[in-house]
Amino acid sequence: MAPAVLLPEAAILLGAVAALLSGSFLPRRRQYVARLIAVAALAVAAGIAAVPAGGGDRLGFDGTYAADTATTAARLLVIGSTLLVIWLGGDELAGRARESETYALLLLSGLGAVVMAGANDLLILAVGYLLGSIPLYALVGLERSAAAAEAALKTYLLGALFGITMLLGVSVLSGLAGATAYSQLATQLAAQPPAALATGGVAVVAGLMFKAGGVPAHFWVPDAAQAASTTVAAFLTTVPKIGALVAAYRLLDALPPSVDWPLLMALLAAASMTLGNLAAFAQTDARRLLGWSTVSQVGYLLLPVAVAGRSDLALPALLLYLAAYAATNLAAFAVVAALPERRSLASYERLSSCRPWLAGALLVSLLGLVGTPPAGVFVGKLTTFAAAWDGGLPWLTVVAAVNTVASLFYYLRWLGPAFGMSSPSGAGATSGASRPYAEAAALVAAAAALLVGLGSGLVWAMVDAPLLR
Repeated sequence: MAPAVLLPEAAILLGAVAALLSGSFLPRRRQYVARLIAVAALAVAAGIAAVPAGGGDRLGFDGTYAADTATTAARLLVIGSTLLVIWLGGDELAGRARESETYALLLLSGLGAVVMAGANDLLILAVGYLLGSIPLYALVGLERSAAAAEAALKTYLLGALFGITMLLGVSVLSGLAGATAYSQLATQLAAQPPAALATGGVAVVAGLMFKAGGVPAHFWVPDAAQAASTTVAAFLTTVPKIGALVAAYRLLDALPPSVDWPLLMALLAAASMTLGNLAAFAQTDARRLLGWSTVSQVGYLLLPVAVAGRSDLALPALLLYLAAYAATNLAAFAVVAALPERRSLASYERLSSCRPWLAGALLVSLLGLVGTPPAGVFVGKLTTFAAAWDGGLPWLTVVAAVNTVASLFYYLRWLGPAFGMSSPSGAGATSGASRPYAEAAALVAAAAALLVGLGSGLVWAMVDAPLLR
């Protein structure tokens, strides 16, 4: 039945509402109840999502929502990432005045990402965009500082601009096709003028790039990553990308080839990875560096999106890379969350001496983001490079390989001080206080990043299913 398609999403929604209501009636010292409710709701949603749906019909609500392998993978990744975010933020959020609201907003924004990933209709895609974006604006501003207010304003203004742009694109495409369902776009738009089709498609893609944090809608990411709480920064650099990139793949696979969509996405991929790397070179704040790093990672993740429908490797490569990136990026942010007093790269000097396990997690996460074996991103990059090459974009593969080598520089600028080399400022750092929840989350996320790499064959078999082909 159609409603059963949305059972995982319903569990997340009910969890968000219950967490918000519980926080309204509980004293501040008992706000942890909202955390337990959020975790329970996510666990229930994961359990439902992991059970294969009965019957052969994988579409719901007249084909407007897909419950296929891509949606299942996105559900599990969003749920797992949100659970890790709540875990690493356990120390930071405990006892805060807006603790329960934070959990509710995290679940609602994550729900928006899931809806985007499963959207098989332009109107559902727009709803998912708004559902994922509006809670995100509030999350960024919850820190209640001048920098957070500025970041929230920038995120809101850019989100509103690209949201309107997306709605314009939805209007153009639906007007040309006379329908909004993806199943009708390919046939109905094939005979339309390419210029009009390009206008609508580019506008929708621009909105998706805001959610993914890629060029040309990337400006909010480093500011929000630096100014928001570490919990929120970890979430916004991970979860929205999952929904946006799966949604981009699904949409581009449905559009007719009368417009050179691979070239458009290839240019966005090259611009994102190059600009993100160049901007990260000069960063001295750890969280801002990770913000620019996530912009560059979008570039690599766009490689399989650029060849949607042109290579059988594209979709499983995208899903595998998303799984590896989520674990690796969250490991890096968990290390940052465990050491809140260390904001600059120099302050991590000799971390390996006073916090060897955290230093190990940092090593795995940063070298993993580069694409060093045996971390999962290494396999993710290999498969995405192969997909781009197989899809007829060898030049983009070369650009991605060059950017991968270049990214090693700014990650080593962080690892150098952490493992005993002289810091850029020459100032030492004391061991400082650590947050046990975040420290445990860093170890678990780093282990997950390694497991995705070591078990990449199993992961590939799980995501390599005949959907969208």
